[in-house]
Amino acid sequence: MMFLQFLILIAGFVFLIKGADFFVDGSAALARMFKVSPLVIGLTIVALGTSLPELAVSTSAAVQGANEIALSNVVGSNLFNLLGVLGICAIIHSVPVETEILRRDFPFSIFITLVMLFGSVSPALLSGSFARSPMLSEAGMVSRILGLALLTLFVLYLVYIVYDAKKKPQPDDGAEPMPLWRCLLLIVLGVGLIIAGGQCVVQSAKKIALAFGMTETLVGLTIVALGTSLPELVTSIVAAHKGETELAVGNVVGSNIFNILFILGVSSSIHPVSVNAASVYDMLILVAVSLFCWLFCATGKRVSRIEGILMVLMYAAAMTFAVLR
Repeated sequence: MMFLQFLILIAGFVFLIKGADFFVDGSAALARMFKVSPLVIGLTIVALGTSLPELAVSTSAAVQGANEIALSNVVGSNLFNLLGVLGICAIIHSVPVETEILRRDFPFSIFITLVMLFGSVSPALLSGSFARSPMLSEAGMVSRILGLALLTLFVLYLVYIVYDAKKKPQPDDGAEPMPLWRCLLLIVLGVGLIIAGGQCVVQSAKKIALAFGMTETLVGLTIVALGTSLPELVTSIVAAHKGETELAVGNVVGSNIFNILFILGVSSSIHPVSVNAASVYDMLILVAVSLFCWLFCATGKRVSRIEGILMVLMYAAAMTFAVLR
C-alpha cells in the first residue's frame, strides 16, 4: 500500500512538470497577443491557475469543518512560495524584480497578511482570551464578515490590475503570434495536469505523513502546503528557465495574494475558520518573512543566489520550529 502511494507521488510530479511547461508557454503567448506585461499575466492567470490546488484543499477542508488545514494550508503555502519557490529560483539563477512588484504588489501582499492576522485575532486580543489560550486551543476566528471583506479586496485588486495594464500596452516584440485557440488549449491542458499532479502529490504525501503520526495542523502547514505549492514552484522554475522571469516573480506574489484574499475568503465565507494559537505564531512568522523577502527583492531589484540560499535556510528553520513546538 505504501509502495502504491510512492508511485502516485512520482506520477504527480511528472504531471506537475509537464503541466507547468504547457501553462507557461500558453500564458506567455497570451501576454504577447494582448500586448500586456508578462507580470500582469503572472499576477492574474498564472497565479490563479497555480493556486487552484490550494483552493480545492482549503474549500474542501472548510466544508468538512477541518479548519486547521484550511488556514494552515494558506499560511504554509505563502511561506513556501516566498522562501521555497523564490529562494530555489534565485539559487538556480538570480531573479530580477520589477519596480512595479516592489511598489505595488509586494506591499499589498504584506498589508493583506496583516489584515488576515489582526482581523482574525483582534476579538480574542480585546477580550484577553488569547493570553489564556493553550498552544492548540482556539485563539481567534476568520469570520464570514472577514471572509467577505477579503473577497471584496480581491475584486478591487483585480480591477486595478486590469485597469493599470490597459494604460501600459506592451510593444510588439516581433515574435510569431500563437493562435488564440492554441494559447487557451495549452493553458487549459496545463491547468488540468497541474491540478491532477497536485492532487496526486498532496493525497499520497498526506497518507504517508499521517501513517507516521503527524498531526493535522502540522500536515496542513508542511506536507499539504508544500504539495499544493508545487505548481507555483514548478511553474516559476520553468518560467525562469524559459527567460520569463516576470512570470516567475508575478506568480509567487500573485499566488500569495490569491491565497489570502480569494482562497481564505471563499473558505471562511462557506464556514468560519477557527484560529488556534499555533496558527497565530505562523502568521506572525509570515509577516516577518514577507518583510525580509521584500528587502531582499529591493536590494539591487533582484534576488541573488546568496539571498536565495538564505531564504531556503529560513524556510527550513521555520519548518523545524513547526515540527518541534
